[in-house]
Amino acid sequence: MIHFENVTKTFGDRAAVNNVSFSIDKPQMVGIIGRSGAGKSTLLRMINRLTPATSGRILFNGEDILSLKGGSMRRWQRDCAMVFQQFNLVPRLDVVTNVMLGRLNAQSTFKSLFNIFSAEDVNRALAALDRLGIVQEATKRAEELSGGQQQRVAIARALTQEPHMVLADEPIASLDPMNAKIVMDALREIHERDNKVVICNLHTLDTARHYCDRVIGMRDGVIVFDGAPELLTTDVAREIYGADESFNEAATSTSIDTPGLSARPTDPAGAVTPVATAVL
Repeated sequence: MIHFENVTKTFGDRAAVNNVSFSIDKPQMVGIIGRSGAGKSTLLRMINRLTPATSGRILFNGEDILSLKGGSMRRWQRDCAMVFQQFNLVPRLDVVTNVMLGRLNAQSTFKSLFNIFSAEDVNRALAALDRLGIVQEATKRAEELSGGQQQRVAIARALTQEPHMVLADEPIASLDPMNAKIVMDALREIHERDNKVVICNLHTLDTARHYCDRVIGMRDGVIVFDGAPELLTTDVAREIYGADESFNEAATSTSIDTPGLSARPTDPAGAVTPVATAVL
């Protein structure tokens, strides 16, 4: 489905991503881990064309997405939805309008300029919010919501794009453990229910192990690990993070308390399972 060929991104004399090659040939939830500055965010931003590559190719179904321009590039950015650490919502707009902004790349220029949305767009946005368990917040301003709720609004916005894949750049880095779990449950549910590729930058090793089908470890712009989550041992983690024997997994980020956590947190109907004890 997506194939990286010798992809490199340099900033001056520094290679943020250095000659990276790998393939994702079926719908998977892929976690990318590594210390700050390892190249994780740069890699995702090149996929979404937010950052240009210096060299190499990224092929999606045989087409080099790094060569796309104009309308073709905008269509790709619609098809490759991005969820950011800082949510990127418009604080003073209501929640449902923020979600409908995910449809702008599918609108005419006139409609995009004036934020004119159809009844179908409204219904699609409400359905996405309902799927994320926050449709009751649709008329509130985005700035009135908690961080966890805002991230779920951002995921709902991504869903309305009807993308081929979802990229999530450290989506839980600014969230408390309970909200982080809810957001990761939502991303896993999108992968399973919609059969989509989800690529997620993460700092927490236990999160990568519980939620991802595959983990890629980056260090200094290079892939140093690519395998199943059960192979992500503490020794492997030390190599990824360039750490010595004093390395403590808890230092990678705020850990999610996950005793008995299921990697497939959905109810029989496919909706995100609510967490009754969460205060959002």
